Amino acid sequence: MPCRCAADQTMTLQQLRKDFITVAASCLATLLVLSGHPDVSLAAFSDPDGGYDVAVIEHLRIHVPSQGRKAWLDAERGSWEPWLASQDGFISRDLLWDPETEEGTLLIRWSSREAWKAIPVHEVEAVQERFEQLARQSTGYQEGNPFPLVFEGELLPP
Repeated sequence: MPCRCAADQTMTLQQLRKDFITVAASCLATLLVLSGHPDVSLAAFSDPDGGYDVAVIEHLRIHVPSQGRKAWLDAERGSWEPWLASQDGFISRDLLWDPETEEGTLLIRWSSREAWKAIPVHEVEAVQERFEQLARQSTGYQEGNPFPLVFEGELLPP
């Protein structure tokens, strides 16, 4: 009988270890899946001094009909996306689309309002012209902006 008891304890410890590893692996897998999910993101990251890397968020809404959604995203990728990435003070950008209102929302994060507003107007106009040119090519419009601005504002982190 003493051997059976020792064997049972060994079996129980092995089962506990196996169960623990299974639970830990499941938790880790869930964490990894959620961390890559687009709904799980931070608008601002805390810096070591307790402030925020994001000082201001440029908030834009534009009219994007459902049939023009791909053209809008393609035009953004071919114009604003690379240009913004090269700007001092640019942190990140989110593009969102509301199917009910057929509006695109752009949230553009800047390290400071000064960095954002220091960009020369002629540069912004040139990128906007490139955006509209790409949008017209994709949508078949002959002139104007296929995705007109509906709202322009700025948001501050809490």
